[in-house]
Amino acid sequence: MSGFHEVLFPLDVALKSAGGPERRTEIVSFGSGREQRNARWAHSRRRFDAGYGIKTLDALRSVVAFFEERRGRLYGFRWRDRLDQFSGLSGITPLDQGIGTGDGVRRVFPLTKTYGSGFAPYQRPIGKPVDGSVRVAVNGSELPSSGFACDATTGLVTLAAVPSTGAAITAGFRFDVPVRFDTDYLEVDLSAFTAGGIPKISVVEIMP
Repeated sequence: MSGFHEVLFPLDVALKSAGGPERRTEIVSFGSGREQRNARWAHSRRRFDAGYGIKTLDALRSVVAFFEERRGRLYGFRWRDRLDQFSGLSGITPLDQGIGTGDGVRRVFPLTKTYGSGFAPYQRPIGKPVDGSVRVAVNGSELPSSGFACDATTGLVTLAAVPSTGAAITAGFRFDVPVRFDTDYLEVDLSAFTAGGIPKISVVEIMP
């Protein structure tokens, strides 16, 4: 991923922000009243407003410094999504997510997280796991830390030994969202801020 800094946005601000996933759906309506819907994006894209998390001038100063160091929209960075940061509902086990099946040759598996299980589960690529948080199991048995390696900048898991054909590879992890600022200009009105106004600081996920 070009133009990316492996640094986390100020956590105290991110965890109090507002935002969530966005999709792009094209809808064509016909004269009969029927419609044709088409997904323009294969993956959802998360948007956040960091302004909601700024409650003090010190927090505002830290975000401005972070913005300047990223050169506005130029460099991406890590964002911690309070709602969705674990492979499980609220924690991590090595059986949380299926990431592949052994074929007797392959040793590298990308981290993913699956949403839903009934009609059309969505598999989300996870490219920014938190370093040291990843746990891996093969056929239900957890591997020791020496049994695999995970690249925290790409989300690729490399097993030390080739798993047997048909072996279920699962993983648990904590993860960040790769994002960038969605503006090159931060308008800060200190008079409004002290009166309760909140600056708008848009952040958008970098698509895989």
